Amino acid sequence: MSGRLGELLVRENLISVQQLRKAQEEQQKTGTRIGTALIKVGAIEESKLTDFLSKQYGVPAINLKEFDVEPDIIKLVPKDVAEKHLVVPVNRAGSALIVAMCDPSNIYAVDDLKFLTGYNIEAVVASEPAIREAIERYYAEKGPSLEDIVGGMGDDDVEIAEAADDNVEEALKAADDAPVIKLVNLILKDAISKRASDIHIEPYEKDFRVRFRIDGVMYEVMKPPIKLRNAIISRVKIMSSLDISERRLPQDGRIKIKLGGGKEMDFRVSVCPTLFGEKIVMRLLDKSNLQLDMTKLGFDAEPLKWFKEAIDRPYGMVLVTGPTGSGKTTTLYSALAALNDPTTNVCTAEDPVEFNFAGINQVQMQDSIGLNFAAALRSFLRQDPDTIMIGEIRDFETAEIGVKAALTGHLVLSTLHTNDAPGTVSRLLNMGIEPFMVTASLNLILAQRLMRRLCNACKKPVQNVDEQALIDAGIAADKIGSFTLYEKAGCKECNDRGYRGRVAVYEVMPFWDPLKEIVINGASAAELKQEAVRLGMQTLRMAALGKVMGGHSTIEEAVSNTAPDRF
Repeated sequence: MSGRLGELLVRENLISVQQLRKAQEEQQKTGTRIGTALIKVGAIEESKLTDFLSKQYGVPAINLKEFDVEPDIIKLVPKDVAEKHLVVPVNRAGSALIVAMCDPSNIYAVDDLKFLTGYNIEAVVASEPAIREAIERYYAEKGPSLEDIVGGMGDDDVEIAEAADDNVEEALKAADDAPVIKLVNLILKDAISKRASDIHIEPYEKDFRVRFRIDGVMYEVMKPPIKLRNAIISRVKIMSSLDISERRLPQDGRIKIKLGGGKEMDFRVSVCPTLFGEKIVMRLLDKSNLQLDMTKLGFDAEPLKWFKEAIDRPYGMVLVTGPTGSGKTTTLYSALAALNDPTTNVCTAEDPVEFNFAGINQVQMQDSIGLNFAAALRSFLRQDPDTIMIGEIRDFETAEIGVKAALTGHLVLSTLHTNDAPGTVSRLLNMGIEPFMVTASLNLILAQRLMRRLCNACKKPVQNVDEQALIDAGIAADKIGSFTLYEKAGCKECNDRGYRGRVAVYEVMPFWDPLKEIVINGASAAELKQEAVRLGMQTLRMAALGKVMGGHSTIEEAVSNTAPDRF
């Protein structure tokens, strides 16, 4: 059946021939089954595929996410057998064992399970991704908890090195202690499983805590014993190949760990000396989750068209603005991925280089030796570039070289810290760039923010809608009632937070000719914004409210992440 699944879906008009071909290409790349490939390329929803398989096989379909299988049931089928046949035991009914399978016609799997468990096997159907996720969830090796690691540890079990240069040997000894190694590994694994973006390890006078940033919000997750403070910090520094004897200066390093299935995770480590010890912040860099498809970043159709047109030009400058952590790097990387081909020379100056890409010449900034953005940019211009990416325009020198590069036949991409797209022009002018150079070089300015996305598994419609609050936020009175407003709830999928993941909102301002004219005439940022909106620009608040009306986020997220429009 698995070989004919694609043909049957085409025959039933559930997918097109083109979608099948695209899925078959994905199947050849990844080695997955055709059903999984179809879901991955977006040809069919998982629930629709499961319903189709249920009808074809004549067995019930099951949503494994809604089940909480008892550990005693899971123990009946060993992990290696579950992975081999892609099955998950779900329940027992007398002498029968109910097993979720993606291919109930596999009689070899049924016979194997029957012989192994001694039960009659009753098959139900589930999709391959759902079964793999369930196997990962139920058969995950339960690592030791914080209590397991430090519970039996006596006061003398770990020798803590004080903050003095002559105690390097003691620091090494403490950092290599088995409980400390387990505890640091537990922190890293827990951050990955909770989809954290950052880990903060923070020492205080009488306290020591670990916090994770999840979907842009900080959560305290652990308070290890303060006696382990220096040992944990030393352990992380050893893993990052940093100097553990240097406790007075900031240091930066990286940790790379291998996960199951050949997956790797990078941690960018920053160590900063504080009053009561060194604070460590680790940024999790998961290249497998890096979204490089522009169509999936969250752009609306018209702004995406403008952005693509701007980066497709052979020269000019495209600026991405927003605060730290607003997703600027992801947007720039998606643009570079679209531009990266053997016919172009792409050079980037980054601080730091977050992800490495084949075919792109990436340079890490090192201010200590004079390698800053301006110096790298000068060097790039002697390297015959087509496209240049500058991590950030921080000063007049970098801005001036970037503008001149854009005027001399190069496409320049960069970031700037401003509140919105129109305010970026004022920032460049304040840096000392002449208005005529700004108008001649700029193709487009994009401002962005990240809002927390509502958990699809538990979001619920708002019962009593406060219409005045919606009007105050910027929603037109005549639109109220034409859409469903949702609020957060909380479930197992989102750890009872009500939000799962984030959604980007964009303010895309192409530098149209009327805008160039008013900039030359000395227009303020407010006048520039008003004219851009008249020409069709969608502000950050408008884009955020669009996500609210589409059911992706809450009105509270829109109001807290974007400024109101004042015209």
